[in-house]
Amino acid sequence: MVLSFCGLFLYRVFVKQTFEHYFSKESAHELIRTIIYGSDANALSVANALKSETPSRFKIVGFVDRNKQNDAKRMLDLPILGQRKKISILMRSVQAEGIILADKSLTNKEKKSIVDQCLENNYKVYTVPLISDWENQKEISKKIKNLEIEDLLERKPIVIDKSAITHQLKNKTVLITGAAGSIGSEIVRQVLNYDPKAVILIDQAETPLHHLCLELQALDTNSKIRTLIADVRDKEVLEKIFEKHQPQIVYHAAAYKHVPLMEENPSQAILTNISGTKNLADLSCQYRVRKFIMISTDKAVNPSNVMGASKRIAEKYVQSLQLKDLHDEVASPTKFITTRFGNVLGSNGSVVPLFTKQIAEGGPVTITHRDIIRYFMTISEACQLVLEAGAMGEGGEIFIFDMGKPVRIYDLALKMIQLAGFIPEVDIKIEIIGLRPGEKLYEELLNDTSKTLATHHEKIMIAQEIQDEFKQLHIDIEALIGIANYYSDADIVAKMKSIVPEFISMNSTFEVLDR
Repeated sequence: MVLSFCGLFLYRVFVKQTFEHYFSKESAHELIRTIIYGSDANALSVANALKSETPSRFKIVGFVDRNKQNDAKRMLDLPILGQRKKISILMRSVQAEGIILADKSLTNKEKKSIVDQCLENNYKVYTVPLISDWENQKEISKKIKNLEIEDLLERKPIVIDKSAITHQLKNKTVLITGAAGSIGSEIVRQVLNYDPKAVILIDQAETPLHHLCLELQALDTNSKIRTLIADVRDKEVLEKIFEKHQPQIVYHAAAYKHVPLMEENPSQAILTNISGTKNLADLSCQYRVRKFIMISTDKAVNPSNVMGASKRIAEKYVQSLQLKDLHDEVASPTKFITTRFGNVLGSNGSVVPLFTKQIAEGGPVTITHRDIIRYFMTISEACQLVLEAGAMGEGGEIFIFDMGKPVRIYDLALKMIQLAGFIPEVDIKIEIIGLRPGEKLYEELLNDTSKTLATHHEKIMIAQEIQDEFKQLHIDIEALIGIANYYSDADIVAKMKSIVPEFISMNSTFEVLDR
């Protein structure tokens, strides 16, 4: 019995080893020769998972130890290379084609340095999640993905006060406008994590709202979700929604945001960005909403275009309602809060998806100016800060977010082309097309006369803006909306400039109004 068992067992082992050895040789030429950057438990687990995977995708040829403490040692019978030379030289020495970044202690600066060296020498760069994030070790190679531009722009994870946000949202009815947009839909997803009683989704875009509805139906949540087709410009429809659902928290993300389009259609910017905000803010007062959080933009600061100026006027109106309540004997309990941040990576119409599409089509990648710079945040990061600011706000504040360092768009285009495996100006051309109407080279987060106050969150500050008296601002805005209904572009913009004196048009037909 013992001999039979041993014979059968050894036969199975022999067949399995022979089979694996034969097929590994057959496919060896198809595997990507790769080194793993790191020599800790995460790197070891990645290597083990990749070696045991069938069919294989990578051939691991070594590890890199940046601390240089394990030189001449081996791990999994593979060499550990001390980083005494440039990473590209180490890769060349072992004939590696790519590198997997498995060392999660790398700073963003160190990561960028490694990526730059690899891209200069046409080596592939991959990232891998932490061991704790693995759902299935057998499918780890599916989790290893090409490095994306978001990975390089990513900053430290945001720590938010979940208890304060929970206190604000739990068992509350939350209304979100622009819910089908990139920012609005992420706010919806994050709000649902805090167990609201109901979430009312409003958008005029039928198809995106339908897609979001299908996504939310798959979630396991006790919150009631209502998706409503409505335009923030239609006050009668909005009033019926407020009357029926009695929202306690409002997140206002609905807006027209594309600068060149709004420069050509200023009346639409007024009717949606200003009149729509006014409708919601007035109804929030009328139906005693607890908090009204408006999503604004850095383009509202020293605006150079119609879109930015329209958002600045909306900011002014929302702030003035808080100032009005301070002087009224019977004040509304509504706290009006504004959040202001820059460009969001991956949002609809943003530069990163545009570049990705242009690269996929073989180019050219188009940028408006070689020296143009922008601030960037991820969608998730921006929405986390919106919830945090909404929870800490006491009314009347304009919260601005720490956007990190500005990014030169030309450098962004170069990096994206290289990450896609192409050589800039050889495989993919970069074409300078000139600044668009209303566009400026850089954006600001503060007006020239503004100051900031710190908050308990290091990434959130309060902008101290000069506040307008409610009655005069109300008269001016009513007049502006009246002019917008006649679609007289020059009259509309002239009135906007009187309400926002710092609005100076750039690269626009409306520059004549500033002379």
